[in-house]
Amino acid sequence: MRAAITGGAGFIGSHLAEFLLERDWEIVCVDNLLTGAAENLAFARHNPHFQFNQQDVSERSKIKGPVDYVLHLASPASPVDFPRLPIEIMKASSLGTLNALDLAGEKRARFLLASTSECYGDPEVHPQPEDYWGHVNPIGPRAAYDESKRFAEALTMAYHRVHGLDTKIARIFNTYGPRMRLDDGRAVPNFVGQALRGEDLTVYGDGSQTRSFCYISDLVEGLYALMKSMENLPVNLGNPEEISILAFARRILALTGSKSEVVFKPLPQDDPKQRCPDISRAKKLLGWQPKVPLEEGLQRTIAYYIQRIGT
Repeated sequence: MRAAITGGAGFIGSHLAEFLLERDWEIVCVDNLLTGAAENLAFARHNPHFQFNQQDVSERSKIKGPVDYVLHLASPASPVDFPRLPIEIMKASSLGTLNALDLAGEKRARFLLASTSECYGDPEVHPQPEDYWGHVNPIGPRAAYDESKRFAEALTMAYHRVHGLDTKIARIFNTYGPRMRLDDGRAVPNFVGQALRGEDLTVYGDGSQTRSFCYISDLVEGLYALMKSMENLPVNLGNPEEISILAFARRILALTGSKSEVVFKPLPQDDPKQRCPDISRAKKLLGWQPKVPLEEGLQRTIAYYIQRIGT
């Protein structure tokens, strides 16, 4: 099999590329390195089955030879990027999705869109099933990401219905693990980085808001199962075990042995109060559910950050 992965130098994209290379796939990685990093691809440096194209997905990609799968993961996805790169985010999920779909159509390839739980916004239904339409502020500070991903889903389904393209949509919930940027802005790198540096852990609001954390290897296996499936409608991929942000911060302190304190700051506008996937469809359609316990995944991630920070 040969796959083109947009955003292949990013956190999730690089792990997916590594997973497929280990199964003797050929990979063409397309990434402009805006938020991805060449060092994430160190595992493929001397692999003859890996090709890297440094290119913006909002520009049409010319890939020679056959392609069996087009896996569209390109987009800045961190909260710190929303106010910093809103235009780039929207271009990646609009023009980028259009170009990736065109490539899949040209190559007669299967297409997978990496969508997001952000499509549900600040949800009024809990946990969130795929048939929930969401509660999203279309002009808020998170809108560039939320709404562009919703558009990407609509465009993907349009291609499926009009052109008969075999498309997959993964709604990815909070995922963590090695290769996440330290300045990512999300809970895991924020808390682990602060704990290892002896800084106060910053909790926004009162910490009662919840998240559910899925380890990267579990997510990649879910993406692979979805790629190989016959399902065309969106499928949630995430860990349904929910934890409050305050409890999560205290878990990080315990695992790192840090003497840091927890400090509280105002909750950002439109920050979701609850985020937890209903994965009934993934279990039924894909036979998939997460396997890595939170503590085990966090220990692996902390070990990675210790190397990065030099603690």
